[in-house]
Amino acid sequence: QVQLVESGGGLVQPGGSLRLSCAASRNIFRINAMGWYRQAPGKQRELVARITIGSSTNYADSVKGRFTISRDNAKNTVYLQMNSLKPEDTAVYYCNIFPVRNSYWGQGTQVTVSS
Repeated sequence: QVQLVESGGGLVQPGGSLRLSCAASRNIFRINAMGWYRQAPGKQRELVARITIGSSTNYADSVKGRFTISRDNAKNTVYLQMNSLKPEDTAVYYCNIFPVRNSYWGQGTQVTVSS
């Protein structure tokens, strides 16, 4: 059974930081690149960052230099460290494999950046 469980979201002021976590089923984590995605109200879901099995990373231009994706293969967990947060980062954040499999979407975790 595939499970992806996101956590770590919350309300933060502009300029603040959050660290998101995604616990994945071992059966998918070990053999897939992983990605963090987000969906803001009224917008399409977009890829924020991705990381290969070997930990090579790639970022959307909008978060480059502010967000860092990492993975702990021993814990089957992928992280997203978000610094210098902006109001436009407000969204529901999801993890999934890369490229995505629609049946794997979880509940996501809400990130709200507001003063």
